[in-house]
Amino acid sequence: MLRAQAKSQATLADRMFATLLTISVISATIATVASAFLHQATIMGEALGELGHECDVIASTLNASTNEVSELESIELGEMRATLVSPDGVVLYDSLVEPGQLLEHRNRPEIVAANKSGTGSSVRASDTLGNVSLYQARLLDSGNVLRLSVDRASVFVILLGDLGILGVVLLGLVILSWVASRKLASRLVKPILQIDTVDLTSTAPYEELQPLTNRLAEQQAELVRQMEDLRSADSMRREFTANVTHELKTPIASIMGASELLRDGFVLEEDVPDFAARINNESQRLSALVSDILTLSRLDESERLQNQDSFGTAEPVDLLAVARDVESRMAGRADSAEVTLQVEGTSQVVVGFPHIVDELVANLCSNSIRYNKPGGLVRMWVGELEGHPTIQVSDTGIGIPQEAQSKVFERFYRVETSRSRASGGTGLGLAIVKHAATLHGADVTLESEVGKGTTVTICFPKPTRAIPAGLSGDRQA
Repeated sequence: MLRAQAKSQATLADRMFATLLTISVISATIATVASAFLHQATIMGEALGELGHECDVIASTLNASTNEVSELESIELGEMRATLVSPDGVVLYDSLVEPGQLLEHRNRPEIVAANKSGTGSSVRASDTLGNVSLYQARLLDSGNVLRLSVDRASVFVILLGDLGILGVVLLGLVILSWVASRKLASRLVKPILQIDTVDLTSTAPYEELQPLTNRLAEQQAELVRQMEDLRSADSMRREFTANVTHELKTPIASIMGASELLRDGFVLEEDVPDFAARINNESQRLSALVSDILTLSRLDESERLQNQDSFGTAEPVDLLAVARDVESRMAGRADSAEVTLQVEGTSQVVVGFPHIVDELVANLCSNSIRYNKPGGLVRMWVGELEGHPTIQVSDTGIGIPQEAQSKVFERFYRVETSRSRASGGTGLGLAIVKHAATLHGADVTLESEVGKGTTVTICFPKPTRAIPAGLSGDRQA
């Protein structure tokens, strides 16, 4: 089996033969094509010169005539084609086609140049296979433009004429490549076989093989880097687990302590409602924390696997409707905090996952209420920024110090720990916002000033598919 596999592989001599032949054929082809282009350039230059001279002669005749069209009809043009174009681009006369069948020529390069400087020329592919058309144009005294054109052989036609010579050259190159490859193979094989595959830092016997040894060394370095990344990821997972454990222990301990006191009868009857309220509050906090952890885990898994199937099917989502719904749900919390909620803007529809978009906006609004001041304002604005659907949540709260702004989207990071815990914050809200925005391909920017407030802007990508008519529009808030 190994012998059969070895026979099926190309030998070094075969590869050298193929390489030498390929290089020789490419060189011969390039030389031939270059010669053909040079030959064509010479022909084109001479033809353009002659055509320009003819155009000057006929233009002089037309300038002296009172009827340009009649004069053109009486001139023997031979292989040339004459066209007379009015200042507004309408074809007045053409020696080959009825003028009414032609589109206006105002934007043809040679016509544009003639109208600008009095003369113009251009070369472009002809409708005839294998030919190119040469154009010369002159501005007449009447304001019309005379254009003469003629077809000449293209490089393709010139190359067809050289096929016989090219075939003989290629045959000679095949023979020379075969002989050279056989003689060089034995001289080249020995140092290649002596390459040290263990010591990748050693110099390759040939410069051409150096990239191979360099690549192997790079792969070893990449393996080391990947191992370090895995260790880093494992460290992050352990840190996250430790944080989760710590955050879960706090409400659990509070619930257990209060319930044990109630169970053992150490609570006065008038204090029972307070202990029950504490248990209820900590239970709600625990539930919110577990919910946020599960949401963040799903977002993490989606990013890691590049798979969004766990969130269902993406569909059109109206950001303004989401903002209004969040406003309605959080009105009570805002009233308790003496904060005013406000929604403004126009309807903006994005394609995404409604419950994730809702959670994104709700977390931003909740944070703005939590870190606001009595009498403060939370404003949710929906609109377009540079053509992208955007939702912006701003508040007049305590603000975020400059040194903390780069950390607020980290998990369990709190600017003011006491305020966050007292108001039921889990420390995962902005982390969910960041990952939810990433899920939708949106950009997140944060601007904040201590004592004046914070603004978070989520800029979504433009929808890549049509939005149903019922969900689009410019309804004002």
